[in-house]
Amino acid sequence: MHATDSVDPQYEPALSVTIGDLTLASLVMPASGCFGPELGRLISVEEIGASVTKTVFAEQRGGNPIDRVSELPVGMINSVGIPSYGASGYLSGLREEYAELGVPSIVSVGGHRVTEYAPLVEAIGDGNASAFELNVSCPNLDAQGADIGADPHNVAQVVQAVRRVTTRPILVKMPSMLSSIADCAIAAEAAGADAVCVANSVPVLPLHERERRFALGNRIGGLSGPSIKPIVSRHVWLSAQAVSIPVVACGGVSNADDALDYLALGAKAVQVGTANFGNPMAMVQIARDLRARVQRAGAETLPALLRMERPDVYRP
Repeated sequence: MHATDSVDPQYEPALSVTIGDLTLASLVMPASGCFGPELGRLISVEEIGASVTKTVFAEQRGGNPIDRVSELPVGMINSVGIPSYGASGYLSGLREEYAELGVPSIVSVGGHRVTEYAPLVEAIGDGNASAFELNVSCPNLDAQGADIGADPHNVAQVVQAVRRVTTRPILVKMPSMLSSIADCAIAAEAAGADAVCVANSVPVLPLHERERRFALGNRIGGLSGPSIKPIVSRHVWLSAQAVSIPVVACGGVSNADDALDYLALGAKAVQVGTANFGNPMAMVQIARDLRARVQRAGAETLPALLRMERPDVYRP
């Protein structure tokens, strides 16, 4: 059942975004792992642009040992380790649940090696995804917090291999800790990616307060929420200057102003993660607030609104 205060879910150019050959009616969407089909039954899901699945791996995996989540004054830290039913589990169950939501499904896929992504995308198939998001950046899959996406050469290899097996748009989920976000974004674009998602959570090592022991079973986790927004803002700004494909901003988006900040820095869309846990209506409220801001200002598009509100920052 959807929320009763939904608005007319008509296509609105003011909020739309195009990634490859896929046009989304809204530039607001969830971050992978922060939205499930069950939440889509409770909110006006037609007001967001797409669903983004929890990362699917080729084989079934159970995730990291407990404790998996910690909340500290700086924000939420998770080390869930991406439990997955595998490709077969996704196809036999979750695929249909996401399809029933009635919005495009962006399927997030992951792997431990650069060679694992293309076979997985091929196994899922174009008929079961509107687009694929390549998660090359999860910071809590192992005890060191390492990720594939910190190396431009690895990024290029993954994208090139996936591009050969799918015609669907490809988004690349970038790490938050790397030597050059611009180099990695350029590598993704050159290899055939249609967008880059900037960025994943920040790898950290939290300790229990005063106890001086590890707060997470995996030790390393990913920090998310408002505290990482300045870090991601830099990455978004640098990426938007480096590539011509859309940049999807992800990190600390809690309200319409957060979204507008990222759009002013060059992003074309935003993903909402941590805010969904505290407020399941966060994405819908952000989309509604953006729509209302455009209407109140008498602007036709969000770029027009940004030119009015932030002429000193906005760079089209």
